[in-house]
Amino acid sequence: MNHYSYLISKLEKLLDKEDILLNESMKNHTYFKVGGKADILITPKTIEDLIASIKVCDDEKTLYYIIGNGSNLLVKDGGFRGVIIKLSKLDNITVDEDKIIALGGAQLKDMSSCALKHNLTGFEFACGIPGSVGGAVTMNAGAYDGEMVNVVTEAMVMDKDCNIITLRNGDLELGYRTSAVMKYNYIVLSVTIKLKKADALKIKARIDELTYRREDKQPLEYPSAGSTFKRPEGHFAGKLIEDSGLKGTAIGGAAVSDKHSGFIINKKDATAKDILDLIEFVQKTVSKNFNVDLHPEVRIIGED
Repeated sequence: MNHYSYLISKLEKLLDKEDILLNESMKNHTYFKVGGKADILITPKTIEDLIASIKVCDDEKTLYYIIGNGSNLLVKDGGFRGVIIKLSKLDNITVDEDKIIALGGAQLKDMSSCALKHNLTGFEFACGIPGSVGGAVTMNAGAYDGEMVNVVTEAMVMDKDCNIITLRNGDLELGYRTSAVMKYNYIVLSVTIKLKKADALKIKARIDELTYRREDKQPLEYPSAGSTFKRPEGHFAGKLIEDSGLKGTAIGGAAVSDKHSGFIINKKDATAKDILDLIEFVQKTVSKNFNVDLHPEVRIIGED
């Protein structure tokens, strides 16, 4: 850590002590519950602290990586050399009539609960997506016939030079698991969504229905990053995997879920290598059987 001493001293002037973690295991910050240690992990509480921290990393020529809730992230067993900046404490949510404005680290489930509390419909689809709103915009997250593109009116983002830009819905280029945020490596600072007034009982009934469907169909009892692969055009990844006879296939502690073949799960003390090896095996098998290429939806960082 000696080569980080000046960087750490600068961060200590910006952030509270509990917001700077050294040699932090990424198992504690990802839904897969795997991954090596990050040299430094910080959790800024304000946008100003976030910007100042990034400038410190840039000044010290230190690699940094932004994460939200870690729900769609796989960190390799060798960990991450540099600074992980986790936005989970940038989670303020406010309501303005039929609009909800949330900072990038706010959790989708909390926004969904907020919408219900204020009798606003249109965001029920997100009630069980275990991610942050920043990550959801980056990936144009969706489920059960709903997507972020359908509700987002604008997002405030920051580019690599710390310039803050407001992007309207069309400017965000929201497509299937893609966006301008991903394309240009923007950081999502805040998101505004526009919903409609509706009866709270009907909204609650829809949330209950989707929650039941999710619990019935998905292996929520095991750590995972949700759907492991993007949907190939004209196909469903889970069906291709199941039709390849791969349901239940395991490498080390990682397995293709018996409940939903589109999920690779950490069944028992898996390593990141177990998961990556299983991803590769699934890809090769499906390609051989159906001549279809599967591409991971999960983001992969770190060293072997």
